[in-house]
Amino acid sequence: MAQDNGSNVQVPLVDDRPVWDVVFAIYGYPALLLAHRLKVFPLLAEGARTLPEICDALNIKPRPAEAILTAATALGFLSLQEGRYALTPVTEEYLLEKSPNYFGFFWDLMIDNYQVCSYAGLEKAIQTDAPQAYGGGDIFKSHEEQIELLHRFTCGMHSISMTPALVWPQVMDFSRHRMMLDIGGGSGAHSIGAALRLPHLQARILDFSQVCEIAQTYIAQYGLQDRVKTYDGNIWQDHWPSADLHFFSNMYHDWMPEKCHFLTAKSFNSLESGGRIVIHEMLYNDEKTGPFYSAAFSMMMLGWTEGKQYSGQELTAMLKDIGFVEIQIHKAFGYYSIVTGLKP
Repeated sequence: MAQDNGSNVQVPLVDDRPVWDVVFAIYGYPALLLAHRLKVFPLLAEGARTLPEICDALNIKPRPAEAILTAATALGFLSLQEGRYALTPVTEEYLLEKSPNYFGFFWDLMIDNYQVCSYAGLEKAIQTDAPQAYGGGDIFKSHEEQIELLHRFTCGMHSISMTPALVWPQVMDFSRHRMMLDIGGGSGAHSIGAALRLPHLQARILDFSQVCEIAQTYIAQYGLQDRVKTYDGNIWQDHWPSADLHFFSNMYHDWMPEKCHFLTAKSFNSLESGGRIVIHEMLYNDEKTGPFYSAAFSMMMLGWTEGKQYSGQELTAMLKDIGFVEIQIHKAFGYYSIVTGLKP
């Protein structure tokens, strides 16, 4: 007679929610992108609505509408009271185009390039150790060759940069610095933010000529043409104009350490004595055990660039190796931190 081993089966010591969470993330978070693309949020900005009213306005059926709206509510982007959906403060702040902190252009960039974050796209990025955006290759070269891609990318970067740009200038004392060079500054969001927060500061945005043309439109929107200028150039090959504050945002994560060392050394050599470097990034912890947002950002870089996220310890060591002193790390806005040091 066969032995019954059923009595030896034990209940697991931990429950299965973490493995379910992986599946739910795959399906749950795209609901927000769909709500954005369907223009749920602008609709509800006009006033709270019931499920049938939303279905009629967007011409979608109740079953998919309820799934999307419930996900958006569960994730804190909508509220539901007395059968009517309404916007939450985070949605009003970041997902309505009239807001100066509008994040939606970056979501558009993610939607337009969704194949990059698909399983197949990331698997290919892992197998080839090469970015997959725009079909693979150097995204910055693609931007030089295709102006529409450049516009959409720069607009997306501006979308995620303007709010943190208003915060980092106030996390420490920058009063001694007079001229900021925003290296690879894109739309100029961080130069604009710094100029708004630091009235004594002048700024220069160093980027390709096509990017500088876009930046000039943003500068004009804020009426800062007298204090924020653009400087056409190749950050790798060309001379950097004089400045006593060098700023890099979401730049180091585009490159592997060798190129980051090059940028750090070029900054050190270009700065005058007493000049400061500021690196604005989402950092790994020093043990490289997280946090999750930095690990996920590194996965994004795997699909988009040749780079990765760094820890504060790694960037500190890089700055020390080049010769910077008085290196500090400060929490900035949201997930961001700044790593900064002085040239003796």
